[in-house]
Parts: sequence; structure tokens; C-alpha cells
Amino acid sequence: MNYNVDERMIKEKDQLKTDQTITTLFVDIGGVLLTNGWGHESRKLAAETFGLDLAELEERHHLTFDTYEVGKLTMQEYLSRVVFYEPRSFTIDTFREFMFSQSKPYPEMIALIRQLKETYRLKVAVVSNEGREMNSYRIQTFKLNEFVDFFISSSFVHFRKPDADIFRVALDIAQVPPGQVLYLEDRPLFVSVAEGLGIRGVCHVDYLSTRAQLESFGLSIDIKPN
Repeated sequence: MNYNVDERMIKEKDQLKTDQTITTLFVDIGGVLLTNGWGHESRKLAAETFGLDLAELEERHHLTFDTYEVGKLTMQEYLSRVVFYEPRSFTIDTFREFMFSQSKPYPEMIALIRQLKETYRLKVAVVSNEGREMNSYRIQTFKLNEFVDFFISSSFVHFRKPDADIFRVALDIAQVPPGQVLYLEDRPLFVSVAEGLGIRGVCHVDYLSTRAQLESFGLSIDIKPN
């Protein structure tokens, strides 16, 4: 009888270990793999560059941007409400190119995710809040689709963080239990929302601290930052 109990306990422990093995990474883009696509500093620079009223730009942005990020507005519609609601001395194409130019990569983080995927045969899914045009530009320009398996972007699935449904959609698409997922995100609130669904999280601050946290989850690699 004791043997059977012990055998069952061993099997249960083995199953628990399997259930908790990291098989999938959920990764944010802005603040983790790349700079923010259209954050406050970029809008401030735009106001200086194009002679815009920053307070007016910020107010219109905050009233409109969520709708753009969930895919209910095109970038042209967003800009028509935020910038081109009156005649300007520059074109919408010029302004859009300026917006795109604000995106810069974090090469060490991209290399880290690539190496983790290769070393541990992980699924990699992006879970991000981004408008469709900005998201597509960043995916193609920085070749994110070379190592990301799925893009659960707010403009694609029509949910945006902190709505927990975007993580539920990501789990459905990835077809993994929450306990096998590790989420890299620079905003503590979003990490907390994911953890509420059983997804473990790493709040990204910088490359070295994230590497250390990854090692605590058994994901260790031997590369150095550029």
C-alpha cells in the first residue's frame, strides 16, 4: 500500500514538474525588444520638429490612441484626428515617416530571445499593444517574424492590455497551459494581469537583470551583450 502511495506521489510530482516547465515565451515589443513606437518622448520631439502644440497633441492622442491600438482606426484616421484636423505645412506621409523613424532595436534583447528559442526549442509569441501599421512596420523592419511564432497584437485581436482577454487569446493560439508560459514585459501592471491567469512573469528593466531572472526559471544561456 505504501509503495502504491509513494509511486503515485512520485508520478504527481513528475507531472507537476512537467506542467511547470517553460515551453513558451510571451514577449512585449515596446520597451523590451524595441523602443516604444510612439511614446511621450517621440510625441514631444514631433511637436518640436513640426511646430505643434504639445498639450493639444497629447490631449487628442490620449482621446484617440486606444481606439487606434485596438484596430478600429487606421493610422491615417488617427493622424487626421490628432495632427491633421487643420491645414499643415507638411504632409501626412512626412509625419508618418517621422513616426516610423522613432523605432529603434534593443539588439541584446533580440539576440537573447533568439538564443533562448534555439537553445530550449521554445515557442515565442508577441503580446503587444500596437496599431496595425506601426506593428507591421516594426515586424518587417526588425525582422521579428524570423523568431516570433505568433503575433497577438491589440490591433489584430481587438483587445489591448491590461484586458486579460488578450492573454487568453494568446494562450488559445499558442495551445499551452498558463503554467508553461513566461511573460517578459516592462510594465508591472501588465505582468500582474498575466500572473492572475497563472502565467509567470518577468518585469523587464534591463538586459542583465532580465537574464538573471530568466536563469531563476531555468533558462540560462551563454552570450554577452553587444
